[in-house]
Amino acid sequence: VKLAKKLRRNLTDAEKALWLRINREQIEGYKFRRQVPIGRYVADFACVAERLVIEVDGGQHDERKPLDDARTRWLGTQGYRVIRFWNTDVLRNIDGVLDVIRRALLRQD
Repeated sequence: VKLAKKLRRNLTDAEKALWLRINREQIEGYKFRRQVPIGRYVADFACVAERLVIEVDGGQHDERKPLDDARTRWLGTQGYRVIRFWNTDVLRNIDGVLDVIRRALLRQD
């Protein structure tokens, strides 16, 4: 929980941009939380009602792919679906990112 609070205070530019667009139930009325503790992990964003996790990854995640894959598998065992976006996708094509999220929430993915 301490880590989640610290991460909430230190969002990346991409996380801030996405948070401005998904908070306050702006996507089809779904509520998101940021930096959500789930087990031993902290998800960047989660819609708990739909068990959807959104991760916004920087370049360091390219090197951490096996760890991220293990995390995604574990979250799946807990009933969560995980969508990952690169920082550059969020910053350069936020409308496309929001469309993917919207489709996942409406189960049109």
